[in-house]
Amino acid sequence: MREIVLDTETTGFKPEEGHRLVEIGCIELVNHLATGERFHVYLNPERDMPPEAFAVHGLSTEFLADKPLFNDVAADFVNFIGDAPLVIHNAAFDMHFLNWELKIAGYPVMPKDRAVDTLLMARQKFPGSPATLDALCKRFGVDNSNRTLHGALLDAQLLAEVYLELLGGRQTGLSFAGGPAAKSGATGPVRIDRPFREARVFAVSDEEAAAHAEMLKKIKNPLWAVE
Repeated sequence: MREIVLDTETTGFKPEEGHRLVEIGCIELVNHLATGERFHVYLNPERDMPPEAFAVHGLSTEFLADKPLFNDVAADFVNFIGDAPLVIHNAAFDMHFLNWELKIAGYPVMPKDRAVDTLLMARQKFPGSPATLDALCKRFGVDNSNRTLHGALLDAQLLAEVYLELLGGRQTGLSFAGGPAAKSGATGPVRIDRPFREARVFAVSDEEAAAHAEMLKKIKNPLWAVE
């Protein structure tokens, strides 16, 4: 099963107020594990960078000035994600920006149910607990010491590890890795045929029977006494 873990950085909170994407980071998963394939790009938002946004991700107007426009990379982005589910933390935010940019570039928008929202997964699994990416990294022991600023690719890499833990860890199924289910490729219950063996009968010697009778004399009303 192919999935894409995705994160974005932007100039603000709402594209309808003129804010744009400035970074997209994607990590490919197959059967929930990273394959090493990735898509990463910085984008020129064709506007200034608000100080509040710069404080979050550190991407300046000057740094982004020579980067491609979304329209320049849209085809590569669409080809990379294909029709795979998108694993996103707080999916509504990223999906809104991505669909806004896709629409401007003349591409079909993506349905909301295409996204797997790890924020909702975390809140359902740990109700009342902090569900930020940093909090989940701490809970699951995922090393995020390099995350001094937000970055789409780094955050996607961290989220890929967190997502695996939210699913139950590296052994998410009921069958042990390498067992009959894994070898057969089956996903449901597996029947294992074993040879039939007759029950073995062990004869009791006279000496053992006498010792047993003596022991029963020491027990008050033994249930297994033979009349």
